[in-house]
Amino acid sequence: MVQLAARSRRTRIAKRIAGWTAWFFGRAKGSGMEQGEFNDGLHVAIIMDGNGRWATRRGLPRVAGHRAGVAAVRRVVERALDMGVRCLTLYAFSSDNWRRPAQEVQSIFWLLRAFLRLETRRLMQRGARLEVIGRRDRLATAVLSEIDKAEAATAAGSRIHIRVAIDYSSRDAITRAAAGAAGAIENWHGAAPGLLAPQLLETMNTQSEDVDLLIRTGGEKRLSDFLLWELAYAELYFTDCMWPDFGESELEAALGEFNLRERRFGGVVSVKPHPAATLIGSGV
Repeated sequence: MVQLAARSRRTRIAKRIAGWTAWFFGRAKGSGMEQGEFNDGLHVAIIMDGNGRWATRRGLPRVAGHRAGVAAVRRVVERALDMGVRCLTLYAFSSDNWRRPAQEVQSIFWLLRAFLRLETRRLMQRGARLEVIGRRDRLATAVLSEIDKAEAATAAGSRIHIRVAIDYSSRDAITRAAAGAAGAIENWHGAAPGLLAPQLLETMNTQSEDVDLLIRTGGEKRLSDFLLWELAYAELYFTDCMWPDFGESELEAALGEFNLRERRFGGVVSVKPHPAATLIGSGV
C-alpha cells in the first residue's frame, strides 16, 4: 500500500509538472492556451502588503504607494479572470488599520471610492461580481453609497467572485458567527456542546468559503487576522515582492507553485480514512 501511495503521488506531481510546462510553453508560443484549466474553481486570497514601504523607499508619500497598489489590483483581477480563478478575496483595509494616521486613512478610502466608480463598468463587462466583506457600521456614508452601487451593478456576474475586505477582522467575524450560531439553538445553555459545531460551520459557510491559496506580498509571514477560519487548509505563498510591483508574472508564479503542491487535508494518499473521520463536523 505504501508503494501504491508513493506511485500515486509521483504520478500526480508528474501530471502537474506536465500541465504547467505545457501551459508555459504553449503561452510562450502564442497558442492561446491558458492556465485556467488547472485552476478552475480556486479561491485565492491576497494580503496586499507593502504599499507604504514601496513608496518610502522611493522618497514618495505613503499615499503614492496606495495609488500604485490600486493599479496592481487591476492587473491581478484581469489575470485572475484569464487563469480560471473562481473567487478572489483581497485584504484592502483591516480593522486594525484605523490606527494609521488620519490623512492616510482618508486617502485609502478616497482611492477605494475612485476605484469603485471607475472599475464597476469594467467588472460588469468581464462578468465579475463584486462584494465587500467586513464591518460597515464605521464606514462613511459616501463610501457605503459607492459600495452599494458597485455590488448592485455587478450582482449578475458569474465568471469570478471578487471580495474586498474592508474594516475586516477575522476574529470579529468568527465571534459574531459564534454568537449567531448559539442564538439559533433552542435552550442553548442546556444544549450539548457538540451541537454548536455544525451550526457554527453552517453559519460560517453562508458568509464565506474555504481558501485554496493565500498569497502575501511585502516579505512578511503572518496572517494578520485575515480569514482565519477559511485558511484552515489553505496553501500559503509568501513573496518579498511589494504589492505595487505584483503583477501577472507574480500571480502566475504563485499559482504555478500551488499546482505543484499536494493537498492531503490531514489524510494520507491512497489510505482509507479512519471511521472517526465521518464524525468530524457532525457534532457527535
